[in-house]
Amino acid sequence: MIVGIGVDLVDIPRFERSVQRTPRLLERLFAPAERGRALRSLAARYAAKEALIKALGGSDGVYWTEIEVTPEPSGRPVFTLSGSTAAVVAERGITALHLSMTHDAGVAVAYVIAEAPDGAEHGA
Repeated sequence: MIVGIGVDLVDIPRFERSVQRTPRLLERLFAPAERGRALRSLAARYAAKEALIKALGGSDGVYWTEIEVTPEPSGRPVFTLSGSTAAVVAERGITALHLSMTHDAGVAVAYVIAEAPDGAEHGA
């Protein structure tokens, strides 16, 4: 059963300007393995993290660097969660997270669906 849906859109040039003004944003927002990617790819990952927080219904106990977007061998992006962020997702009964993201024409978009077994209480 779907227990949460989140979507986010990022203006890539604006995101790039923010990173140029405040380079430490990369350390605050991204796991070490993500930081070497192109800024358009980081913008899509930022959108994915925002969409995940929306799908969870809030950011309590969720930390940006504990959310990593990693590719499967096929290239499909998936979340790799750690620490309290992974605990928050488990506590909410979420057993599957679906992620789709793209970047083109100066924008990055991400869409997240959170699923739990029927009868699981979201946010319990």
